[in-house]
Amino acid sequence: MQIRPARLADGAAAARLVLLAIEDIAFRLTGERTEAAVLAKLAEYYRTPGNRFSADRHALLIADGGEPAGTFLCYGGDQADALYAPIAERLRAEGFGDAVQDREADEDEYYIDAVAVFPAYQGRGFAKALIRHAELEAAARGYAAIALNVDIGKEYARALYARLGFEEDKRIRINGHPYRHMRKALRVSSAHAAEF
Repeated sequence: MQIRPARLADGAAAARLVLLAIEDIAFRLTGERTEAAVLAKLAEYYRTPGNRFSADRHALLIADGGEPAGTFLCYGGDQADALYAPIAERLRAEGFGDAVQDREADEDEYYIDAVAVFPAYQGRGFAKALIRHAELEAAARGYAAIALNVDIGKEYARALYARLGFEEDKRIRINGHPYRHMRKALRVSSAHAAEF
């Protein structure tokens, strides 16, 4: 298993993984009605710099044999508004009106927007490896905390994140659904994670 920076050629795999992670939120953020159209728009966002789904926000987990197995998508909570703005502008331009972005991240945290592993690779510790790598990235960038949101109905995911040291600090709503905002304090050091 290897974790490496995402490449433009990874767009189709990254789009499928993001849809797996954020489900119905992807439909709202693309304005599309079919899964194929959502995947195409997510892949387009991935190829376009400067938004929350851009390739430079991803790292890709590669399984033995070179196949993409999972991804995490992260950014600083202090960057969330700027990274959402191009998507909102695009939705307005395409006639979807003013899509209001739910506040998912706090300004002082490194936010895991999406973490996903393809079903064929689940149960093998890949999600844990992605989270641990995201923590290294967060510390290297100087953030004192890392956070993510978990759908209230996904107890197995909440339990995994709790085992990794995340604690629920509040409840929020995203796309009309309740989520647990889970946060983990980090030890910031001068050591840097592998360069992306």
